[in-house]
Amino acid sequence: MSEEMKISLEDLEELLEEDAGGGKRFRLNFQTIFSALVLNWHWFLLSLIICVCGALIYLRIAEPVYQVSARMLVKDNDSKKKKNSQMLSDVEDLGYLSNSSGIENEVEVLRSRILLRDAVKDLKLYTEYHREGSFQDVIVYKNQPFNIDLDPLHLDSLDIAFGESSQWLKMKVWREGSNYMISGTLSSGETFQHRAKSLPDTISTRLGTLTMTAVSGKKLEEGQTYLVTIKPPMQVATSYLSRLTIKPTSKQTDIALLTLKDNNYRRGVDVLRQLSICYNRQANAEKNEVAMRTEDFINERMAKIDKELGSTETEIQQFKQQNAVTSLADASQSVQMSNEFSARLSEANSHVQMIDYMREYVNNPDNKYQIIPSNVGISDGATTSLINNYNQAVQDRNRLLQSASEEAPQVKTLTATIDELQNSIKTALLQARSSADIKRQGIQSQFAMFQGRVSAAPLQERVLNQVGRQQDVKSTLYMLLLQKREENSIALAATADNGKLVDEPLNEGKVSPKNLIILLGAILLGFLIPAFCLWLISLFRYKIEGHEDLARLTDLPIIADVAVASENIKDKAGIVVQANKNNQIDEIFRSMRTNIQFMLQGDQKVILFTSSTTGEGKTFNAANLAVSFALLGKKVILCGLDIRRPALKRLFGMSDRSEGITSLLTLDKVTQTALNDQILNSGVNANLDLLLAGPVPPNPTELLARDNFRQIVDMLRAQYDYVIFDTAPVGIVTDTMQIGQHADITVYVCRADYTHKSAMGLLNTLAKEQKMPNPCVVLNGIDMSLRKHGYYYGYGRYGKYGRYGYGRYGYSKYGYGNYGNYGNYGQYAESHYGSKDDDSIKK
Repeated sequence: MSEEMKISLEDLEELLEEDAGGGKRFRLNFQTIFSALVLNWHWFLLSLIICVCGALIYLRIAEPVYQVSARMLVKDNDSKKKKNSQMLSDVEDLGYLSNSSGIENEVEVLRSRILLRDAVKDLKLYTEYHREGSFQDVIVYKNQPFNIDLDPLHLDSLDIAFGESSQWLKMKVWREGSNYMISGTLSSGETFQHRAKSLPDTISTRLGTLTMTAVSGKKLEEGQTYLVTIKPPMQVATSYLSRLTIKPTSKQTDIALLTLKDNNYRRGVDVLRQLSICYNRQANAEKNEVAMRTEDFINERMAKIDKELGSTETEIQQFKQQNAVTSLADASQSVQMSNEFSARLSEANSHVQMIDYMREYVNNPDNKYQIIPSNVGISDGATTSLINNYNQAVQDRNRLLQSASEEAPQVKTLTATIDELQNSIKTALLQARSSADIKRQGIQSQFAMFQGRVSAAPLQERVLNQVGRQQDVKSTLYMLLLQKREENSIALAATADNGKLVDEPLNEGKVSPKNLIILLGAILLGFLIPAFCLWLISLFRYKIEGHEDLARLTDLPIIADVAVASENIKDKAGIVVQANKNNQIDEIFRSMRTNIQFMLQGDQKVILFTSSTTGEGKTFNAANLAVSFALLGKKVILCGLDIRRPALKRLFGMSDRSEGITSLLTLDKVTQTALNDQILNSGVNANLDLLLAGPVPPNPTELLARDNFRQIVDMLRAQYDYVIFDTAPVGIVTDTMQIGQHADITVYVCRADYTHKSAMGLLNTLAKEQKMPNPCVVLNGIDMSLRKHGYYYGYGRYGKYGRYGYGRYGYSKYGYGNYGNYGNYGQYAESHYGSKDDDSIKK
């Protein structure tokens, strides 16, 4: 990636700044954002173009998804039963109870896969048609020129195998002349080819027989290709189930909102409408189940009674023929009473027999968990209520078994309830039988009393009465069952739908993909991708790159940003500050000079230059600052106190190593004459003198700690307006901290794209512990040709730079402990810092 991409976006993340109380508050630096966009506009523009074009291509090829909805009124029988209680109704009106449990059960029934599978089969949605296109295949619904269907037997086998392994069939259909060409692939990988000369036609495959028929008014044109897919209906139903949402509109109503997402809104509308039809069909079948079983029971009883009634009439006929009886004389009052109790006894016997029939039906193991016939003439109210509750529970259990197993908690609960109700029904029938029997015995005793009074009646009359009584019982029971059958037939014909669409399915428009959101997301992504790349690049940079970078790493004042000087403005000594010049580098050192003057107070005049390591340009900056002070007419001396590795000689082109401050430090007492003998004129300006380092001693730290050094500094203070020390790097040896005791201000030099950010930790520690006097910072080596530094106008305008983790390069590398090996105290270990030539030091 080019150098221009190295602009850091860390300030885009730097949205926190300290307030006056030391806390954090959010800020948004628009100047930083603008700078990052301007300096890298071509990358942002390229990313924006790519993302927007990608979004447009996606919108072109993405298959749209539509949403359709409908409202259905669900008639909840359980809720109506609860509302029959006035107390419960009042509590619901207060909002403490709701009827949501009943409608929620109906919602689960509507969401059952079996119901959706029925809708899929009715609409034949297991066969899906697409028209092949240039960019994408277009879904076709009720507009295809042909229909392909699988025979029902094999279609059901696909559903059976769906739970174990999904099987499908894909076909490509096109036309060649008058022939229909079909190329198919099965889920097993098997392929087949077929040519249909005319329609309708059949195709035999391993999955079953396919029937291809033409659609009236439609024609497959040459050049058109259709893709046909046949899937198991249960798989299609499961897919629709994941896109179907059903929920009550509120807790106080029985209206459910049905919402479906589909790639074709016409198909979605048909699915919701057909789902309502299948739901009502299933609900009506459940309701009619009770009536159908009751009708079967009544027909069975009527056939048996009709047979018994016929035998009774035959018996009367034979008796009259044998005894030549044509009519009976009017009976006395006893006979009348006997007849009255005889009728009552017949009713009692009918009631008892009906109860016996019901007990026989309930006790039959084959009828367990089956609907019990109701409303067949049993007068016991408790028994009738239990039978109705039992039938409702059986219906609810059967409905749940369609979408759940017998081990489901809801099914187990209903099964236990049914068992309890069945036991209660048996007990109630037994009690009703006992009550009816007691009543019958009372009637029978009365009848026996009156019958005894007419015991002297002729044998013919007594026999006829007995046979006639049996005939009356059978006739009464037969008429009762006939009446109940008619009532049951009326109830069967009057069955109403359980659900009603109060709103027809309506297309609510396209929900995916949303063009505006996709385009806005693409634009946002177009900005975020280069921003993230720039941020990612910034994570791997660990060197100081500019003013803002340095300002974030330290709170010390930054007195100057020194640009890289061009070779054509350097003189023979490598000095870039010249008299009567007003170029950029001169202005930089004038600014540095002015800032230092403001920081010096009273008679302070000793300025110390240091850095974290070699090659950062402290000697170059110290020398040019000395020249800048000399141009003011001030008497300035530049002292080379980096006595381990002297660099001042090379900068000013002096090769004599015999003169320098080390010669003075070895004396027992330093005199003014001895000091003056070691001072040399710089040859650059008459007001600038030099005090070189001299020969490299074996004990530089001990020499600088002697009192002689303090005497030399006092003499220089008295003799010069400004005294500038060029010292060793503070991050390598302790000489600089020893010298710093005699300085008034410390100038710490950093070099852009060279000094490690971790070195600022050392500087901050020294400043915090006050081991260096009045510290400030100079940023050296700013390359004005790189756009990343953001010099739009003037040398003081910088762009924005990123932050790197301080922990990546810890302070121990440049700390006070192990400083490396020094060859004869004059050469630094090249293996640790690398060799630096003279030109790099001059920078």
